[in-house]
Amino acid sequence: MKKIQHLMLGMLLLVAFTSCASPIKNAKTEILKVAGNCEMCKKTIETAANRKGISSAEWNKDSKILTLQYDAEKTTSDEVLKRIAYAGYDNEKFLAPDDAYAKLAECCKYERMKKDVVVKEPVAKVENTTASAQEQAAETNLLEKVYTAYFALKDALVKDNEAAASAKSTDLAKAIKAVDMSKMSAPEHTVWMKVEKDLLMHAGRIGEAKDINSQREHFSLLSKEMYDLVKVFKADQTMYLQHCPMYNDGAGADWLSLENAVKNPYYGSSMLTCGKTTETIK
Repeated sequence: MKKIQHLMLGMLLLVAFTSCASPIKNAKTEILKVAGNCEMCKKTIETAANRKGISSAEWNKDSKILTLQYDAEKTTSDEVLKRIAYAGYDNEKFLAPDDAYAKLAECCKYERMKKDVVVKEPVAKVENTTASAQEQAAETNLLEKVYTAYFALKDALVKDNEAAASAKSTDLAKAIKAVDMSKMSAPEHTVWMKVEKDLLMHAGRIGEAKDINSQREHFSLLSKEMYDLVKVFKADQTMYLQHCPMYNDGAGADWLSLENAVKNPYYGSSMLTCGKTTETIK
């Protein structure tokens, strides 16, 4: 009788374990370098990397190696490494933002990686060495599509078009996710890691917003991050920083424009020309 009871208990435990497990489909495994010091680092790194049924990781504090398994149809190793960087840990693709590193406990403050030792994606050999003008422009302006999507979103708000603003915010999020960080200089990398997460958050909130007032609120915050970018990344054309003194109960708000003439995205047709140009960015 006891043997039967033990057998039944074992079967129940097996069923419970199987039901709780979240096997990763389309599994791909990669071995990656992640900086860190201690068991506290290990917990933080693995928490940032793990997503139920999507990614699972184990970090070794002695070798500094992360063994990552992930569903290749739902995520990429780059996405996982970005999360780890945002948690404060340099890795072979992305350096942690300085403020994230500063928040680590003293025992976790490892020796920082340098930008020039971060692994870059290999560049395929190109037989034809004469690139077109468009290809050369794309190489020098990493954020061309981000800028284009931002100005399209701004124009939709100028026109009081909530549906268009939602659609353009989706385009902006896609452009942000597609930016190739491996081609950035050290100053560019630093500012990008500082603002990328917030850019995506505000773009997402604009897309989800139920009314244009909420969209405009997040656009004002998004514009602050965009300004930080244009001060570091090269742009193909002159941009103008413009200011509306009346928005947000008189606190005011800025936005970027490709034209010096003011077209206010915070009030649209009701006060189209309210505001002024405060800076010309070349």
